[in-house]
Amino acid sequence: MILPLLATGLVGGLLSGMFGVGGGIVMVPMLMWWARMDQRRASATSLVAIVPSAVVGAVGYGINGQIDYFAAALIAVGAVVGAPIGAWLLRTLPLGWLRWMFIAGLLIIAVRLILVAPERGGSLELDVLPIIGLVVLGFVMGIASGMFGIGGGVIAVPVLIALFGMGDLVAKGTSLLAMIPTALSGTVANVRAGMVDVRQGLIVGIAAACASLGGVALAFLVPPQVAGVLFGILLLAVVAQLSVRAVRAQRAARASAREDAAADAPSDRG
Repeated sequence: MILPLLATGLVGGLLSGMFGVGGGIVMVPMLMWWARMDQRRASATSLVAIVPSAVVGAVGYGINGQIDYFAAALIAVGAVVGAPIGAWLLRTLPLGWLRWMFIAGLLIIAVRLILVAPERGGSLELDVLPIIGLVVLGFVMGIASGMFGIGGGVIAVPVLIALFGMGDLVAKGTSLLAMIPTALSGTVANVRAGMVDVRQGLIVGIAAACASLGGVALAFLVPPQVAGVLFGILLLAVVAQLSVRAVRAQRAARASAREDAAADAPSDRG
């Protein structure tokens, strides 16, 4: 079991550092395929692993002056509230329509990133509306984190670039810092609910943290235009992955409903 966990962490950590995401977008399916976890357990394990990975990545961006600390704090406020709600939704709701809404949003963001190159030196001007917007962004990010086992960076980074005018490196560093309390909040809720093996999550997380600094170095080397296209392609891969999982979940639900209906139907024998 340890080898699949380590491999999952290395891949997730590299993407985390390079794109400012938690890495859960690849760690969840890898844990399902390689470690044979179901989706709920994989999501909860991924959330544990995101914490050390995000800490190391944020340090890398912070040393290079690429974090907006006030914006990160505002996002974190909303995210800490949203993450337990997302974890509760993960435990209680059929996720069909919520998953399709998330997929549609990611698709729109991916297309924009591919077509419109992000700036490297953009800055955020804080006013009343941007402050409220950052808290709302954090809330949505937290819900997605708790529900899907992701850090929320796939939402935060492109939104910070497109709607708040941040440069791509600052957006990535700010996203990583903001997702630390997000992942911690969701993880606490999952641990209390008995949904996660913390030891396994930490094995993935240590490997992810080791790879995260390499990802940060790549982020500074790759031009913003290329980074935007690569991030957009990554999001398209995520959309495809989530779509396949959504279709499979719907088929399983329909099959279960047919079995229940057949079991409840009166017998013609007798």
